[in-house]
Amino acid sequence: MATIELPRTTPDATLHVFRPIRSQRAFEEIASQIRAQLSEGKLVVGNRLPSERALSEQFGVSRNTLREALRSLEHAGLIRLQKGASGGAFITEANGDAIATGLLDMYHSGTISPTQLTEARIWLESVVVREACQRATAEKIDQLRENVRQAENANARGDLNERAEVNLEFHRILARMTGNPVVVIVMDSVLAVLRHFVQTIGPYENSFVLPSRKRFIKLMESRDVDGAIAEMESSLKRLQRSYLSLAKEAAPVAAAKLVQVSATGSVPTRARAASPRKPS
Repeated sequence: MATIELPRTTPDATLHVFRPIRSQRAFEEIASQIRAQLSEGKLVVGNRLPSERALSEQFGVSRNTLREALRSLEHAGLIRLQKGASGGAFITEANGDAIATGLLDMYHSGTISPTQLTEARIWLESVVVREACQRATAEKIDQLRENVRQAENANARGDLNERAEVNLEFHRILARMTGNPVVVIVMDSVLAVLRHFVQTIGPYENSFVLPSRKRFIKLMESRDVDGAIAEMESSLKRLQRSYLSLAKEAAPVAAAKLVQVSATGSVPTRARAASPRKPS
């Protein structure tokens, strides 16, 4: 198959780049060919694909089939679809959104259980902490301290949602400290699902977290890698027990709300926010 490298902004410079489609699942083969062009470097970030008309003619498919393929690539984070006179399908810089979406779908479908989610998080965190400790700089450690200060402020204001977001950011900072984009993407994806799980639990008591964070930072600063891993693991296992205990309490309430919504067709009025609960 003859190919011509695309310039960054000219969409019509590639004619006869793609093969006509013969498969019954044409949209999958279209996506596969575009992915192949990416892997070979013939398409790069910033390139605009030819027009829908030109692409449908090259592939020998209808525009509806082509649009289905482009939407699948958009959902995978490989292209950006832009409307208007200067619009089109643009190759975009890939990120981990597709991984996070896939994990979240698996969680919603029950393929991933809360126990498996929190367990995997503990295992992953041990790897992250080890590498982060070895690569820690004074600047990064200061970022962790600032994060703890922000969590303390949110806690003092009684803003538990903000506290939860800041607490999750602590782990994202650690992942970035490894300097490995794969680790960052995986951690971001796991935390995205964990964030959803925690939101289903509601307010909860975790007064042990911030003192643990402060001990962890001191251990990291002193380059005590094993001590830092042990401190983080102890804190996360305690959180895991809290999460799973509270999830059991929340399940009947969530089920009752679903029944009410199904019966009335409307979401029940929320009661006043409950005080943080201690796991039983």
